[in-house]
Amino acid sequence: MSDGQHSYYEFWKETVSRIKQTLPEQEYNTWFNRLTYLRSEKGKVILGGASQFILDTVVSRYRELLVNTLSELTGEELTVQFEVASRDELEQGPEIDQDEREISSRKSEAKQAISAQKNAKNRAESNLNPSYDFSSFVIGDNSAFAYNASLAIAKNPGSSYNPCLIYGGVGLGKTHLLSSIGNYILDNTPELKVMYVTAEMFTNEFIESIGSQRTQHFKNKFRKVDVLLIDDIHFLQGKDSTQEELFHTFNNLYDAKKQMVFTCDRPISELKNITDRLSSRFERGLNVDLQPPNYETRMAILKKKLFQKNASMSEEILNYIATNVVTNVRDLESSLTKLVAYSELLDQEVSFEKAKELLGVLPAHAANASQTLSIDTIIKVVGQYFNISSFEIKGKKKNKSIVQPRQIAMYLARDITDFSTTEIGTEFGGRDHTTVMHSYDRVESMMKADEAFTNTVLKLKRDLTTIKS
Repeated sequence: MSDGQHSYYEFWKETVSRIKQTLPEQEYNTWFNRLTYLRSEKGKVILGGASQFILDTVVSRYRELLVNTLSELTGEELTVQFEVASRDELEQGPEIDQDEREISSRKSEAKQAISAQKNAKNRAESNLNPSYDFSSFVIGDNSAFAYNASLAIAKNPGSSYNPCLIYGGVGLGKTHLLSSIGNYILDNTPELKVMYVTAEMFTNEFIESIGSQRTQHFKNKFRKVDVLLIDDIHFLQGKDSTQEELFHTFNNLYDAKKQMVFTCDRPISELKNITDRLSSRFERGLNVDLQPPNYETRMAILKKKLFQKNASMSEEILNYIATNVVTNVRDLESSLTKLVAYSELLDQEVSFEKAKELLGVLPAHAANASQTLSIDTIIKVVGQYFNISSFEIKGKKKNKSIVQPRQIAMYLARDITDFSTTEIGTEFGGRDHTTVMHSYDRVESMMKADEAFTNTVLKLKRDLTTIKS
């Protein structure tokens, strides 16, 4: 190329791409597959053909089309020159000089940079925890259906199982699977826009958008995604305006064939104060449940967590934990983490006797405690821990130092006893069942976000399971 500032190779590629769309496939293949870009000069493009016959035919039939298309793309009046090309030139393609290579390379790098920026922006805005993925999820009989459904959704979002609801108790892996779906999609199709939120986050953003008169911004944010993942939809009970907004968001995404996945701590049929039309939307697709893991799965979870932590623990200790902690995965991990931390901080192995001492009475005994533990006892134990009275917990004060212990006490009452939410509310100063459910959902949400808070709740839970009132 005599003038490195004038490279037409990229324009040539676009030219033949456009021509290919206008000609029958056989006609295009016959003539243009035997034509190649050789070089360019200022105002001129030199093309090569396999033979003089090919060139004569192209000149007579397509010269005007080639010149017009190239000129339109470049914004210049170009001429096209034709030469018989050697076999090497046809096989190797154009001889692009160093300037042209750099221009082409810069364009390619720019496209990649723009794509990378967009993908990074999509991930940052997704709210996903990147540590959750399918490879770190331990599959057992309790979770195989939910796992396989989640993986199928991640591989083909918006296709087969839309919407999908994953339900089950606290700490069984709902958030793990929900986040794994999002992370898999971003890893394999990063151009898709994925959004993860808890139902509480969705509610808070909706309320804020009303106050700031930015409801259209809120609608655009959630209705222009390719994949919407909402955790803990039981939080929406009794929140009529938020339910209304989610209903319309749901319809908008469903009609656009965008993927939606939700999680809940119970089947939809057991939710209270959820509109029938929203419930029917949740039940429209696939509903799968997660059950507490069996012994074999609990052992597999413990061993996988040890591997991830690059730690070791005797089989006797693992068996002790797996036999006694039958509640959920979160309790299993909490017990193991405590022992690993002790071992690392003191730089010594944990003996079986020391493990039993450190773990105390494990959550397996909660089933027995639930039959005899009174709500008053729970209130008293929680009050003593936070240095406030039972009267204050049952009272009407709303300062944070009292509200949070009150919510924790309500959470524990529902979690480890068989009392209904109405019965629990009555014991907490005559509150209704929706207040109890809100407190439960609030504590559950905070446990996902704050490890110290989680440890406090689990400690109180362990303390309570040792008490017979």
